[in-house]
Amino acid sequence: MTRPPSAWIVLKFGGTSVSTLANWLNIERVATERLRSDARLLIVHSALTGITDSLERLLDAAIGQGQEEELRAIEERHRRLAAEIGVPVGEEVERHLAELREIAAGVALVREVSDRTRARVLAMGELMATRIGARFLAARGLPVAWADARSMLRAEARQSGGGRASMLAAVCSFEPDASLAERLEGLAPLVVTQGFIASDEEGNTVLLGRGGSDTSAAYLAAKLRAQRLEIWTDVPGMFSADPRATPTARLLRALHYDEAQEIATSGAKVLHPRCILPARQYRIPLYVYATQAPGLEGTLLTAEGADGGAQVKAVCTKKGITLISLDTPGMWHQVGFLADAFQVFKQHGMSVDLVSTSETTVTVSLDPAANTLNNTQVAELVADLSRLCRVQVIGPCASVSLVGRNIRAILHQLGGAFEFFEEQKIHLVSQAANDLNFTFVVDESQGSRLVEQLHELLIRPVPGDKVLGPTWQQLFSQPGEAAAGQVPWWRVRRAELLAALGQRASAFVYHLDTVRQAARALRGLHSLGRVHYSMKANPHPQLLRALHAEGIEFECVSRGEAERALELFADLDPLRILYTPNFAPREEYAWALERGVRVTVDNPYALIAWPELFRGREIFVRLDTGVGRGHHTHVRTAGTRSKFGVPIGDVRELAALAQAAGARIVGLQAHVGSGIFDVTSWEHTARLLAGAAQALADVSVIDVGGGLGVPERPDQPGVDLRKLDTLLMAVRAEQPHLEVWLEPGRYLVANAGVLLARVTQLKSKGGVHFVGVTTGMNSLIRPALYGSYHDIANLTRADQPATELVNVVGPICESADVLGHDRLLPLTHEGDVLVIANAGAYGHAMSSDYNLRAPAAELFI
Repeated sequence: MTRPPSAWIVLKFGGTSVSTLANWLNIERVATERLRSDARLLIVHSALTGITDSLERLLDAAIGQGQEEELRAIEERHRRLAAEIGVPVGEEVERHLAELREIAAGVALVREVSDRTRARVLAMGELMATRIGARFLAARGLPVAWADARSMLRAEARQSGGGRASMLAAVCSFEPDASLAERLEGLAPLVVTQGFIASDEEGNTVLLGRGGSDTSAAYLAAKLRAQRLEIWTDVPGMFSADPRATPTARLLRALHYDEAQEIATSGAKVLHPRCILPARQYRIPLYVYATQAPGLEGTLLTAEGADGGAQVKAVCTKKGITLISLDTPGMWHQVGFLADAFQVFKQHGMSVDLVSTSETTVTVSLDPAANTLNNTQVAELVADLSRLCRVQVIGPCASVSLVGRNIRAILHQLGGAFEFFEEQKIHLVSQAANDLNFTFVVDESQGSRLVEQLHELLIRPVPGDKVLGPTWQQLFSQPGEAAAGQVPWWRVRRAELLAALGQRASAFVYHLDTVRQAARALRGLHSLGRVHYSMKANPHPQLLRALHAEGIEFECVSRGEAERALELFADLDPLRILYTPNFAPREEYAWALERGVRVTVDNPYALIAWPELFRGREIFVRLDTGVGRGHHTHVRTAGTRSKFGVPIGDVRELAALAQAAGARIVGLQAHVGSGIFDVTSWEHTARLLAGAAQALADVSVIDVGGGLGVPERPDQPGVDLRKLDTLLMAVRAEQPHLEVWLEPGRYLVANAGVLLARVTQLKSKGGVHFVGVTTGMNSLIRPALYGSYHDIANLTRADQPATELVNVVGPICESADVLGHDRLLPLTHEGDVLVIANAGAYGHAMSSDYNLRAPAAELFI
């Protein structure tokens, strides 16, 4: 006979949840509410946020130097929290701090750390934090007792995996334990204990692995047959994607245990995958809540879930994956090959995740969360596998998983999703046997972008949806908010923008002061000899005059652009114009060379077919570094599938062609893509160009291209110009004879421009709300072409709260005419003016009269 649930509620609070007074006041409130329901509470409590890492560093420092600094930081952290919440640290914490000093001194003497010592030290984080937490709750008048989790959870002996796994990643039994319930009931209505730690049969401290506090809480909930388990963290439940990377990610209100397990193992970090099994086995409802926002509904996991039909519920990514590919023709019909291969993985303690097979090849994935994947261990694994077959290691990779229910039943609906993989290198595809996920393994750099694109396409709520709740944006933010307290210029100049628009239906409006600020920021970099504005971003004469006045040069890709610069600036030396055509006709090269502008060659054909044009000329050459970067396939401008540049390995051949034509190569240029925020990209390009320049005696300039990323969302950091300057200065120091140039486009003008458009109509269809405006992809094609994100706000009602989730669409007869999906706006009316931000680059410059609708005009304030 199944024993009924007890009156126990188990609540787990993570490190972030227990590290501030504000959160402790919320913990007190939650505990008080639960106690009023006559339940008994067991609080499972993590170490303070970051302390486990600090304890790891302490052990490393004890082997080397600097242990005193780490000890002091750990001690100060706990004393600071105790002071903040108004309690003494207590003699128990003082004893633990003294013990830490003794252990660190001992490690410094023997200069090694055993697994037993590591477990003992890392457990101190939970032991100290729970003492402080229990004191706070007692001081607030709650009936609380402290208990040691090591007396409640006993690690099981491992049959394989070695002592390290048993000591640092232990597994515990979780059968219902009436004696434990009785013992805890004798302590107090509220008991505080630790997550992450347990004991072995000999009474030694063991750990449950990173994320083990979730698992501790689930083990204890099962042992107590709790009526519910609550996991309190820093996000209000499980979401359809990582909400910090995808603000339109939706709260998942209700899930089956199995669905939650798939989402957790596919990369979501809200819930540790191991904590679900105990709850599922004993059918304990599991709730996920946010400590900082206890009033939000959260996520509920049960055996019923939401009882919905076939549906994709989440798009997840997991990075740092290593693929091992085993290849041998002898595998075909060979009995026991897979058994032999998997025995090698077992011997090395490696847990295999995904498996894909063919007649001659087997590819498996190794998840870094379940394996130690340092180079030495991977090399040892490969050496042993090589006795069976040819082995290839592929990585780093990322898995991208579509998670939901009955995925096979909706494969026909996923055709559009598969198109996103058209230009991706897919290393492995796996469809789960339980029909809960469809997973692709791609290059690690592509994972996040694919998640964003797939999520926008596939995660769509329907009326009365019991699974998909509000978006992260709806829960926590308002449009137009800026990071670090900065307010966008278009909010400050709202009245001027509305006045400038007047009675017009739509207009681009530019703010020249913002252009000047961006120009000065780049001109202030000491590493750069020149900054050339990529004119194609926006060739409006007033913008060009403002940039020229700030000392910015020009990079042109057509005769028309070069002629505009020469017409506007009579005093401009043509050699200061960098002309970089691609597949342009012979006549354009002839004109440019005759006019005296600096010509860049990106195809050997020009030197082979038209050598007479280049005789006696100094030229630049555009090289292809081999790897493109950027936010979308269409802006990655390097690699074999890109039409730009000469392969960097062909430099000597190109030098011979230039010499035969009588030309001198004096500069090398490369541009790998756009929307890049990692400043090491330009350092990498600079070093590649400097290396190539060694074969070319006349080269004095390396041009590292542009593509500096412009933040699209309020919480997205910008390019670190100071770090970029430092990295390029290092290259300059190593190659003092080379000058470094940069070619930004969007970086200089994107933030300076907005698109204003009036609302024309409103529509609701199947629970999806549309706001139509007077212009669309005929004025701003970037969202349709690149999937780009532009912040959108209702300028007319800027002071009203944003409460409606809408799609903002234009009047063009194309399904792609969408300026923004799932945008949070105030209640909007016909005639309101919407502002589409970051529209100063590749807006009007790429506009058209498609549908014979004139694009938005251009204005300045």
